[in-house]
Amino acid sequence: MSSERSALGLQRIALLKDLPRERLEQLARQCQWQSLPAGQPLMLRSEHKSDVVFLVSGRLRVTTYAASGRQVTFRDAQDGEHFGEISAIDGRPRSADVVTLQPSVVASLDRVAFLALLRDEPAVAERVLRNLAGLVRQLSERVIDLSTLAVQNRVHAELLRIGQAAGVQDNQARLDPAPTHAELASQIGTNREQVTRELNALRRDGLLAKEGRALVLVDVRRLERMVEEVRGAA
Repeated sequence: MSSERSALGLQRIALLKDLPRERLEQLARQCQWQSLPAGQPLMLRSEHKSDVVFLVSGRLRVTTYAASGRQVTFRDAQDGEHFGEISAIDGRPRSADVVTLQPSVVASLDRVAFLALLRDEPAVAERVLRNLAGLVRQLSERVIDLSTLAVQNRVHAELLRIGQAAGVQDNQARLDPAPTHAELASQIGTNREQVTRELNALRRDGLLAKEGRALVLVDVRRLERMVEEVRGAA
C-alpha cells in the first residue's frame, strides 16, 4: 500500500480529522497495515499489546467471553473509528477481544507514536478524552440497565440504542441488517430464547416489523417513552 493511498485512508478516521496532509503521510508510514477477512480475530483480551488501531474500512466487534463460554458484546465499530487507546494510555493488557464482522482494512499505530501524536496535536488529544468520556457514560448506562431492568426492558433499550445509531426518520428506524437474536442476547446479558419472545411481543404490539433482512422500529417515540418510564422507576 503506497504512502499516498495510506494517507487517503487515514483521512477517513474521525480521530485524525483536519490533520495536515504531511502529518497524515507521516502517520501512514508509521502504521502497520492489514487487510483481514470476516471472522478474523484482531485483538485478544489480556494480550500484552498497546497499539492503537484505525478502522479504515469494514466492521468490527468489541466483545469478550466469560469462563462459561458466554459471549458479552460491548459494541460494534464502523469504518472511521479507532480503538485500543486504553492499553496505549496505561500500558496494561487488552481489556476485550476484537473480531472482524466484514472484510476490513486496519492501520495499527504503536504506543510510542500514538502518545507522541497526543502531545503534538491537542485537537486529537481532546477527541480521545471526549471518546473516553463517552465510553464511560455508555458503560455506566449499561451497568445500570443490567442491574435494574428486566429482560423485556433491556431488549427495548438495546433496540432503541441501535435504532438511534442507525438514524430515525418519520418516527421510524430501520435496522439493516437486523441483529441476530444471539447478538442481541450477548449485548444485554440474556439468552436467545428470551430475546425471541420479546421481539415477538413487540411485533404483536405493532412496535416492530420485519422487512426482508431488516427490522423496522415502527414507533420510536413510543419506545423511547417505554424505556424512559422503566429507567425512571428503577
